[in-house]
Amino acid sequence: MSTMLDRFCRYVKIESTAVEDAGRYPSSDGQFDMTRLLTKELKELGIADAEMADTGVVMGTLPATTEGAPTIAWLAHVDTSPEYTGKNVKPIVHENYDGKDIVLPGDPTKVIKVSECDELATCKGKTLITTDGTTLLGADDKAGVTVIMETVAYLLAHPEIKHGPIRICFTCDEEIGHGVDHVDIKKLGAIAAYTLDGEGEGYLENETFSADLATVTVTGVNIHPGYAKGKMTNALHIAAKFLERMPTQGLSPETTSGREGFLHPYVIEGGVPEVKIKILLRDFVTAKLADKRAMLDKVAAGLNKEFPTASVKVVVTEQYRNMADWLNKEPRAVELAKKAYKAIGLEPNMSSIRGGTDGSRLTEMGLPTPNLSTGMHNFHSPLEWACLEEMQTAQKLLVEIAKAWGEEKA
Repeated sequence: MSTMLDRFCRYVKIESTAVEDAGRYPSSDGQFDMTRLLTKELKELGIADAEMADTGVVMGTLPATTEGAPTIAWLAHVDTSPEYTGKNVKPIVHENYDGKDIVLPGDPTKVIKVSECDELATCKGKTLITTDGTTLLGADDKAGVTVIMETVAYLLAHPEIKHGPIRICFTCDEEIGHGVDHVDIKKLGAIAAYTLDGEGEGYLENETFSADLATVTVTGVNIHPGYAKGKMTNALHIAAKFLERMPTQGLSPETTSGREGFLHPYVIEGGVPEVKIKILLRDFVTAKLADKRAMLDKVAAGLNKEFPTASVKVVVTEQYRNMADWLNKEPRAVELAKKAYKAIGLEPNMSSIRGGTDGSRLTEMGLPTPNLSTGMHNFHSPLEWACLEEMQTAQKLLVEIAKAWGEEKA
C-alpha cells in the first residue's frame, strides 16, 4: 500500500497536461517527462524490452510464465485534462477518512461535499488522496498508470503466478482525443486489451459514447469602433446568438444522464473579426451524431441568412466510436474480466461510459479493449480525489485477469 501511495504521489507531481491545438504529439513536454520516467522504471523492474518511441508512447512486455496463452495488453494514459491546471500539484493524503466533507486547504472555498459525492460514503476509514484545491489531482489517469506499474512489479516478484505475455502500453494526449494516434496495434501484438481509466471500484465498462467535435467559425467584419456604423459585423455578437439558439434542455450535459447524448460547447475564443466555438457531440447511437450536426447546421444557416456580411461555418471531425459495436470480436475480453472480478469477491458493475477512453478507438481499430476502474473520482476538477484501497482492488483485478488469460489458448 505504501509503495502504491508513494508511486501515485510521485506521478501526480509531474505536470503532464495535454494542450489542445498544439500541433504535435505529445502536445506537452511534461508528457515526455512522464514517459521517460516510466520507461526507466519498467527497465529497473525487469522489463528488458521497455522502450519509448519518438512520439512518447511506451511499450514493454511482461514475459509469460506459462506456454501457449494469448498475449493481452494493459494501457493507461500519462496526460491530464486541460480543463484545469495540473501545475504544482500538491497531493494531500487523508488516512482513515472520517466520512465528512473535505475542505481543501489551498483554497478553502473548494470543498468535496458528501452531499454531492455519493462515493464518499463507501470510503469512510479508507485512505483518500486529494489536491490542495488549487489544481486537479491527475488521478485521471495516473491512478491507472500506478496500478499497472504496481501490478507489473507484483507479478515479476511472483513468477509462480501463471500468465501469458502481457504487453504494457502508456499513451499520451488521450484527454484531447489523440491517445492512440501513434499506437501500432500490430506491434502491440495483443488479442485483447484493457484500459485502466475508470472511476470508482468494480466497474467493467464495455460501452462508450460515440464522439465528434464540431468547430464553429464565425467570421465578421472589423473596423475602428468610432467609425463602425453600417460597416462593422461583430463576430462576438453572432457567436453569442449561435450559443443562445443551440438546443439545451435535454440536449446539454447538465440536463442529460444515462444513455442520453448531448451537445456541449466548451471553448469559445476570438474577437470582433473572428470567433471559434468548439462543441462536443456525444451519443451512444452513432447514427444520432448526424442529427446533432444537423441541429448546428440549421443554426448556422439561420445566422448566415440574418447576417449576410458574416460567415458561420460548422466543421465536424470524428473523434471515437462506441466500443460496444466491435467488442464481440473477442468476447473473452469482457467475460474473463467478469470472471476476475468475481475471483476477488466483487460482482462486476457493467457500465456505459459517458465519455471515451483509448479503448474506444483501439476497439474500433480491431483490438477489443474494455475499461476498468482505478479508484479515481471527480476528475478534471480541483475537487478530484482518489481512493488508495480502490486502486489496490484494481491491482488485484489485474492479477486475476492475468491468471484467467493464462488458462486460455491463443
